[in-house]
Amino acid sequence: MIPTGRKVSRLLAGLLAVSLASCTTTAPQQSAVAPTTPPAPTEQPRIFVAAANPLAVETGLATMRRGGSAIDAAIAMQAMLALVEPQSSSVAGGSFMTYLDAASGRITVYDGREEAPAGADPGMFLGPDGKPMPFSQAVLSGRATGVPGVLKMLALAHDEHGKLPWKDLFGDAVKTATEGFIVSPRLARMIHGDYTENSAPDVKRYFSKPDGTLLNAGDRLANLPYADFLRRLAAQGTDALYTGPTAAKLVARTHDGPLPGTMTLADLAAYHPVEREAICRPYRAYKVCVPPPPSSGAALLELLGILSHTDIDKRGPNDPQAWFEFAEASRLMYADRNRYFGDPKFVSVPIQGLLDPAYIAERAKLIGPDAAVPPPEAGHPAGAQVAGIDHTIDPTGTSHIIIRDAAGNVVSMTTTVESIFGTGRMVDGFFLNNQLTDFDFAPKDATGRPVANAVAPRKRPRSSMTPLIMLDKGGHFAGALGSAGGSAILAYVGKSMVGAVDWHMPMQDAIALPNLIATGPNFWGEVDKFPPDVVNALAARGVTLRPGQGEDSGIQGVIVRDGKFDGGYDPRREGRAITDSVAP
Repeated sequence: MIPTGRKVSRLLAGLLAVSLASCTTTAPQQSAVAPTTPPAPTEQPRIFVAAANPLAVETGLATMRRGGSAIDAAIAMQAMLALVEPQSSSVAGGSFMTYLDAASGRITVYDGREEAPAGADPGMFLGPDGKPMPFSQAVLSGRATGVPGVLKMLALAHDEHGKLPWKDLFGDAVKTATEGFIVSPRLARMIHGDYTENSAPDVKRYFSKPDGTLLNAGDRLANLPYADFLRRLAAQGTDALYTGPTAAKLVARTHDGPLPGTMTLADLAAYHPVEREAICRPYRAYKVCVPPPPSSGAALLELLGILSHTDIDKRGPNDPQAWFEFAEASRLMYADRNRYFGDPKFVSVPIQGLLDPAYIAERAKLIGPDAAVPPPEAGHPAGAQVAGIDHTIDPTGTSHIIIRDAAGNVVSMTTTVESIFGTGRMVDGFFLNNQLTDFDFAPKDATGRPVANAVAPRKRPRSSMTPLIMLDKGGHFAGALGSAGGSAILAYVGKSMVGAVDWHMPMQDAIALPNLIATGPNFWGEVDKFPPDVVNALAARGVTLRPGQGEDSGIQGVIVRDGKFDGGYDPRREGRAITDSVAP
């Protein structure tokens, strides 16, 4: 059987393709993307995979060695990640995918962001006193889970770009779930961590040994309920999650206390992924393409635009002025992003105004010799409507993958369960997302202005996920980046872009650069990874770094240099970035 997404009419798919072909932000159709390194007659085509877990990487490679496409590999890897990286991934989560079609040169964004149920209420995260409830209370609640989107998104992409049958994409994950996998040091650290979700009964039950003690690194963990679900997913398509017994369990689990939710079977049936037009802007010698809202991709483009007005490209990683410029540019970007971004079906996001070169130039002029006090406020780009001050909390249970298949098609995909182990509630071997806590808990700010990212029925929460693809001046694939990390994703990806593009560092070294996240009055950073003289010089400019929080970054990246893939993975996690050959 085929996934529900494949029941979409081929005629509709054709009409969508015609519509997208007129997109002025993508590479022109006549500039079809050839493989970055055209193989010699005796040379095998090259494939590339990067992910935060080596089992997922090998699954992606194996899928393409069997003749699968980049989309096929993404589906197989998502199934594996939900098993081996449950603190970050779930088949009941959400995702944004930026996809480059090699034959046409067209870039498409697949939006699989979760959605609030029809019964969601703007005040559902307010306490009896009318004030936002503590995050620790909201995250464990039944009302934190949004209608999942990742599987229907992948089914839609498979309908349009898959090569292998859907039913043949889950074998590796089924085998691993049945036989068990070795708990990695990172997963063990999450199991033993002091996180709110670790108090949830399902989390304790799943990660406990028969004697009641918690699993440690090196222990084997099998997940037979998940293996059974994947067999049904392979046979039934996305109906295995969105209808039938699993759907009923999912809905029932969200209705359990405390703070039960309102999700229904009708909400699951009504969910549809969205194909969106990528937003592309130049940075140095590249065109950088990102997802539009509700993703925050355009905010990253604003950050890069502001940095292009500095001399950061003439400096380097040991220059405190370079990091100062990055910090102040970040604060300007975050002020705009936090004020204006939300679901475009519900709020008007002034993308053209935010990315107008004149507006960006004016924002860049606000970078002075010292850190601005008070912190910079949101600007007034053309098209902006009055919006309240945002106080959204962005958790960090997220993962990123990059795939290039032998035909030159590229997937840059960020996927998430939201917080660590989501809500801590499990159904059929996978955790439920807590995506609705990505909304601002208060629908209005202190002055009574409506907040762009407030809760509403059928609304998608603002996302920090920013899977990007880079093109060269000829419209050919030139690189891809993405990260986990909640709102810090924008800083993580921006830092890696600066390192790889401006400072010409190998991608692995650029990703490993210390992280610095500057937003409002806060300057978070990996203090111990910066040279002491850089830390002291930043402090003298008013940038006092403090250790960060959460899962830290989870960056994967690749850039094409002299026709070769220069890939890297985040050393803060357990990933791999591998280039391989497949038979023609």
